[in-house]
Amino acid sequence: MPRRINNDCIACGACVAECPVDCIAEGDIYVIDEDVCIDCGACEVVCPVDAISEV
Repeated sequence: MPRRINNDCIACGACVAECPVDCIAEGDIYVIDEDVCIDCGACEVVCPVDAISEV
């Protein structure tokens, strides 16, 4: 299952650098393109506020 970023996101950008398929985009909060996400979990591990989880 792909990951999703919830509203707890503080837009720190830590997840962006970790994504091997570049599927995280900046907005009001960061957003994961679920069609591109390979479910590696690298972004979830580095999120300082635990705003990323499986869909």
